[in-house]
Amino acid sequence: MIPDRTTSMQLLNEAYELNPGPWKAHSLVTAECAEKIAACCPGMDSEKAFIFGLLHDIGRRFGVTQLAHVINGYDYLMKLGFDEPARISLTHSFAVKDIHTYIGIPDVSEEDCQRISDLIASFDYDDYDRLIQLCDSIAMAEGPADIVTRMSDVKNRYGFYPQKKWDKHLELQKYFEDKMGKSLNEVLSCQTSNQQTQ
Repeated sequence: MIPDRTTSMQLLNEAYELNPGPWKAHSLVTAECAEKIAACCPGMDSEKAFIFGLLHDIGRRFGVTQLAHVINGYDYLMKLGFDEPARISLTHSFAVKDIHTYIGIPDVSEEDCQRISDLIASFDYDDYDRLIQLCDSIAMAEGPADIVTRMSDVKNRYGFYPQKKWDKHLELQKYFEDKMGKSLNEVLSCQTSNQQTQ
């Protein structure tokens, strides 16, 4: 089950009131990118893609967390009966199905760490999982960025970026460019490092 756009925006706004931060703008950019890409891909629903992008970081409503936001978002949306975006809230951080590729602090219990590992292993990723993984990797609060620029920004902030995750995100870019028959930059007008405000 998936909430409509109005309900999704209400959930995002409520979450932002509980935990203000640039993550809301990032979520909006992720949603807009997902909508535009899905609209160019035969068989994909752009409205569904937008909602998934909007809610992928909803776990941040519970405070300033890192890995915990994926399981918090999953549990929260499952309780609301929104199983499809719940799944996306978990899978968006794991283009590679390996919890050790998470970039940030593993601020969860051993039990939740195992739950996350078991859940991502159980999911057969579809194009919506892949799409939000891609859009999350290019969405900056001020707009979409060239994927290498965005990943480099994350690497600079955290001090590392697992090579297999980096490679997987580039693979996702090619996958969707092949589906669209055009480049991401063409569809999204992505910023490059020279265009971004430092």
